[in-house]
Amino acid sequence: MIDVQITEFTALVKRASVEAGFDLCGIAPAVDAAELEYFPQWIASGYAGEMKYVEARNEQGALKRASLAQTVPWARSVVVCAINYNSEQPYSTQIEDKSRGWISRYAWGREDYHNAVMRRLRQVERVLREQAGDEITTRCYVDTGPLVERVYAKYAGVGWIGKNTCIINQKKGSWLFLGVILASLELQPDLPAPDRCGSCTRCIDACPTDALVAPYQLDSTKCIAYLTIEKRGVIAEELRAQMGRHVFGCDICQDVCPWNRKAPVTQAAEFAPRPELVNPALDWLAEMSSEEFRETFRGSPVRRAKHAGLRRNAAIAMGNSGDAKFLPILEMLTSDEEDSVAESATWARQQVLRPGT
Repeated sequence: MIDVQITEFTALVKRASVEAGFDLCGIAPAVDAAELEYFPQWIASGYAGEMKYVEARNEQGALKRASLAQTVPWARSVVVCAINYNSEQPYSTQIEDKSRGWISRYAWGREDYHNAVMRRLRQVERVLREQAGDEITTRCYVDTGPLVERVYAKYAGVGWIGKNTCIINQKKGSWLFLGVILASLELQPDLPAPDRCGSCTRCIDACPTDALVAPYQLDSTKCIAYLTIEKRGVIAEELRAQMGRHVFGCDICQDVCPWNRKAPVTQAAEFAPRPELVNPALDWLAEMSSEEFRETFRGSPVRRAKHAGLRRNAAIAMGNSGDAKFLPILEMLTSDEEDSVAESATWARQQVLRPGT
């Protein structure tokens, strides 16, 4: 493809991304970045925990996410789009009501972000394919592709990888959903985003479970987001007290990030917060029936935690609240048919009854 065509198609993609409602769009070459060399080591360290999907391997046994060049050899460019999901609601670090829990900011809306982002990606892809015709092969992904999205977001100039492992944009902050389009056409790449974390370690210092074992390194098995969403069954007792009142996800490392102080509010209607999910009442969550769970979280990412997981998390949050008003509910939950809920409620009841709480 001649340079004029490369320039035209690149401009086309970026215009289409704006029309689709994305806040940021950049192009990265589909090559294996230096950061990917750490991925096999991260997996070998056990930091992925029970998230076996990130350990997907090819027929030769190599990790797919460790090498885009090997996994998708036809790809020449990675289009990275980002959309802001921030809202005007308070951060988790500003909430003091012990009777309420915390659902991560990204899950407050009425639509799962995977669907909302994918719908926009398809719109960009459609424009590109209409112009390129048979010349192009494309694939769209939102968290499900054979690549580490944040690495390509960095090289697409969307933002740098912060010490909390999130993508941070100088103007938009880190409240960003990412979507990628792999394309067989060579597009004009953007310049990588420079790292602007400097000497700041606020995210590392603020993590209650010490999940950020070093700058840019996350042990998912200690991360509150992992524990409350991905972890099935019983949560290790030594981690429960550090989970606070989080019932789905955790925003602490982003809440304390200086680059989020002036983060703009999203313009996407589907990410507008549902009031009942912002600091939800713990007793409501703990006593929620399976039918109410399905109805309340229909189309929501909260469904990923499953009914038992959300109630388990609510029981732990009650224990960490120290509020004696939860004792009758916890007593009832100690006999729950779900072992993880019953065990967590037993522990939580002991926490509330502990002298000095």
